[in-house]
Amino acid sequence: MNTGKIKKLVRDRGFGFISDTDGRELFFHQNSLVEVKFDALNEEQSVSYDVEKSDKGPRAINVRVV
Repeated sequence: MNTGKIKKLVRDRGFGFISDTDGRELFFHQNSLVEVKFDALNEEQSVSYDVEKSDKGPRAINVRVV
């Protein structure tokens, strides 16, 4: 499980980006959240997640608030 912080939220579209400890940005969609609602998230909030390969590059799945 990886950790990082929410860098940006696009609330009207239901997705955001996580900045990991290496400075890499990962896309995540609200459907990838576990035990938290998208509306409850805030930028700079710490999260843990798994990484999955997609056609557009790596993305975060199983995103949980830490």
